[in-house]
Amino acid sequence: MSDMVRWGIFGTGKIAKAFANALKDTPGAVLAGVGSRTREGAQAFADEFGGAAYGSYEALAAAAGDVDLIYVGTPHPAHVDNVRLALNAGKGVLCEKPFTMNRQEAEELVALARSKKLFLMEAMWTRFMPALAQVRHVIDSGEIGKVTQVIADLGFKAEFGIEHRLFNPVLGGGALLDLGIYPLSIAVALLGPVASVAAQAEIGPTGVDEQTGFVLRHRDGGMSMCSCSLRARLPSELTIAGERGHVRMNTMFHRAQTVTVSRADGISRTVPTPFVGNGYVHEAIEAQRCWQAGLIESPGMTHDDTLALMGVMDEVRRQIGVHYAADQAAANE
Repeated sequence: MSDMVRWGIFGTGKIAKAFANALKDTPGAVLAGVGSRTREGAQAFADEFGGAAYGSYEALAAAAGDVDLIYVGTPHPAHVDNVRLALNAGKGVLCEKPFTMNRQEAEELVALARSKKLFLMEAMWTRFMPALAQVRHVIDSGEIGKVTQVIADLGFKAEFGIEHRLFNPVLGGGALLDLGIYPLSIAVALLGPVASVAAQAEIGPTGVDEQTGFVLRHRDGGMSMCSCSLRARLPSELTIAGERGHVRMNTMFHRAQTVTVSRADGISRTVPTPFVGNGYVHEAIEAQRCWQAGLIESPGMTHDDTLALMGVMDEVRRQIGVHYAADQAAANE
């Protein structure tokens, strides 16, 4: 067991369970413990997935000899406190997206990780999926020419009451933070840093965005058009277009199992891009690789990447008029 990476998980919800399942398929990983706000919640999770149960996040973070990396899978507004707790306890951290509620919170955590020389990464699993690697391969080959445009959408009809976290501003609800981060992240990964943003949205009765669209002009050239929705089942595809063709990450692009290349000469092909387990395995492998190598960030999802994405989402929210309690707290500092 000495060569195994011992994981702790903060949270017991749907995303935490998905990550716990991923660890079963991750080479060299073991679930050492789970922390919850209640002992009962942690024990039920541990009974299902293994590991020790801790009745608080503080108790898990204090398990100095038992945990190497902590995965933060709690609601969005809790991320800043949870990551700070883990880092101050000397743990490396993989934090679920969105990393924080705004860029200011993200800057604090990045500065803390750097000062402590501890690994910290946003759990942007799509950055490490085989489909994106295949897209990069096609682009780098020059087959579709210089890439100048990305079109991406992600959305579904959220059949929940307004009390659900997706619609609850106290829990960081809204389409942008939950869904829009996916097309935004890959658009930036493919076209580079953002120079300017133009956004529109439809705001629901609880004050969060239920549909949002934004156009990005990228600093190094090119544009991307991204949209997200809690009202409509969108195609959820991503297309990267160049001078001589395009590449499409097919339906549910964030976990695409095929990529289609279409050239201007009429030739097209579809390439299988299967992933391991439920997809989260690839980010877990990368986090473990970085932690074992003594890195404090991943070259595939750097601290600056995360800060830039949070900054773009801050600007989108400013334009569409969506604000959270964390924004007011930041303004008061």
